[in-house]
Amino acid sequence: MARILIIDDDESFRVLLNQTLTEAGHTTVAAVNGFEALKLLRADPADLILTDIMMPYGGLATIRILHDEFPQIGVIAMTGGDAFRLDYARNLGADQTLIKPFTAEQLTAAIASVLASPKPGARAPK
Repeated sequence: MARILIIDDDESFRVLLNQTLTEAGHTTVAAVNGFEALKLLRADPADLILTDIMMPYGGLATIRILHDEFPQIGVIAMTGGDAFRLDYARNLGADQTLIKPFTAEQLTAAIASVLASPKPGARAPK
C-alpha cells in the first residue's frame, strides 16, 4: 500500500481521513497546512498527497510548490468550497480532485487511479 500525506486544517476531517486510509492498509502522515506538509515531505517523501485547497497557507500554493519540488508524487486536491477552484488545482498539477463531502469509495477510486499512473521518477508504493 502507499504512504499518504493528508493536508487539511480541519482536525476532525483529518482524523476521519487518517482512519479511513489506515483501515484500507495505507500508512498516513498528517499536516495542518502546506507549510507543515512541505517540512514533512522534505524529511520523508510520500507516495501520494491528499490536500485541501481552502486552508491557511493555501492548498493551491502548496500544489504549485509540490509540483515544482516533488513532480513525481501524485496529488489529489479536495475542497468543500466552490468547485471551480478544482480547475485551478488541476492546472497547477493535481492529478485528481474531490468535492467534499465524498464517499470512501470515491476516495479509494481516486487514490487507485493516481497510484496506477505513476509519474516519471516515482518510487513504488510500499
